[in-house]
Amino acid sequence: MANEAALPAVTICEVGPRDGLQMARDILPTEIKLRWIRQLAQAGLREIEVGSFVSPKLVPQMADTAAVVRGALEIEGLTVCALAGNLRGVVAAHEAGAHVVAIPISVSDTHSRANVNKGTDAQIDMVRAAVDWVRAQARPMRIDVAAATAFGCSMEGHVPLQRVVDVAADLAATGADAIALADTVGYAQPAQVRATVRAVRDAIGARLTKLHLHDTMGLGLANALAGLDEGIRAFDSCLGGLGGCPFAPGASGNIVTEDLAFMLASMGYRTGIDLPQLVAARRLLAESLPSEKLRGAVAVAGLPKTFGAA
Repeated sequence: MANEAALPAVTICEVGPRDGLQMARDILPTEIKLRWIRQLAQAGLREIEVGSFVSPKLVPQMADTAAVVRGALEIEGLTVCALAGNLRGVVAAHEAGAHVVAIPISVSDTHSRANVNKGTDAQIDMVRAAVDWVRAQARPMRIDVAAATAFGCSMEGHVPLQRVVDVAADLAATGADAIALADTVGYAQPAQVRATVRAVRDAIGARLTKLHLHDTMGLGLANALAGLDEGIRAFDSCLGGLGGCPFAPGASGNIVTEDLAFMLASMGYRTGIDLPQLVAARRLLAESLPSEKLRGAVAVAGLPKTFGAA
């Protein structure tokens, strides 16, 4: 393995406390969520999406997000991210003290209407208003926007590449700090990821920073590698591969944080993650969510003797 000091860094944002839990059948108490988040931070994850400011009637698991944000802010060195689906949620994220607000905007108009009861164009207008509101506040808050269903939709099926590019360009024009491409339902394949990243980067340049990938068809890590080869240096993932979208039928969990971190470290990329500590954090999750199946090859097989070899 090459000299670590010379290797590029890759940021992994752990989305388990939000995306991983939003479909879970058991409601996790606030103190357990915070205990889990502390374990993740101790394992070296420096950015964690800790919850979402959405209707607790629709997603009861997220009813305590403000309390979780405030608790997570006490963890030194942690960038605390929260998801919001509308301007009210953005305001709530800011009031709770979140460092980052993540706003998903569906490229698929059908998915957008199922998700937030508004079309894509109306949601882009909302992002513009949210950016203006945040910029007017005394405390800065980073605004990340994800072009969701960018690689296919379980409702519309194929999503044209030009539509993805146009939506990403419109989102970049709002003044948001960073744009991600999200494979919300896990339909992407590596050639498509390469083509989409190239086309979107041609349109918005370095504003494209991240991929949010699901593993519905078993291609999550292959798609992450394709993005990595195209220069993407930030990924969302979830411990144990939990997650899914309540408004996207058929969507399964996120790519597994432990497996993604293992792949990156094995290739020589720096993530700052202690893999044994990360795997150990699964125990609390397994105990607290007995109805959920955790996925991941590293946790089952263990780290190979070749791991970390020069």
